[in-house]
Amino acid sequence: MIFLASNFWQQINHWDQQLFEKINGDWANPLFDAIMPFLRSPLNWAPVYLFILLFVLMNFKIKGLWWIVFFISTVAFTDMTGNYVFKHGFERLRPCNDPDFFDHVRLLIDHCGAGYSFISNHAANHFGMAAFFFVTFRHILKKWVWIGIAWAGLIAYAQVYVGVHYPFDVLGGALLGLAFGITMGSLFNKQFGFAIFDK
Repeated sequence: MIFLASNFWQQINHWDQQLFEKINGDWANPLFDAIMPFLRSPLNWAPVYLFILLFVLMNFKIKGLWWIVFFISTVAFTDMTGNYVFKHGFERLRPCNDPDFFDHVRLLIDHCGAGYSFISNHAANHFGMAAFFFVTFRHILKKWVWIGIAWAGLIAYAQVYVGVHYPFDVLGGALLGLAFGITMGSLFNKQFGFAIFDK
């Protein structure tokens, strides 16, 4: 049984590395080489989230304040779970830190990162925020809420493209983020919810 599980993980790891090489190398292009490092930098997307928080607070007052509390809690839960449960539980090396795989990596940023690879906290946090935003604003913004999911997908893809995570890392992070985002969004709607939900 242990042998089968080991073989299964080795096969998954092999597929993961093959897909990584496709995204990081074979599918590379000059446009993405410029855009993807920019996308994954917190300094570049932090103003967007600050604007959202201020917009919600100004337009929804007390409920907006509670929305911010739930929003920040979602990020805290995804970040801590990703770091302390998954990364320290699995201790998977990043592709750019793996001595057996490093030669296959095109690293597009100035450092690899000291932490472990599984899961991607960038993916977990952004999908958590996007899912929470989707659940709490879907009746207000209609189809526009999908922009948040697309944005999280771009951030997740960028982690692989620049060489710091495997595809399976970002998939795991996305699933964790979606789980926390949907749960926290549903709790917010049940306890508070914005007025339009009552119509």
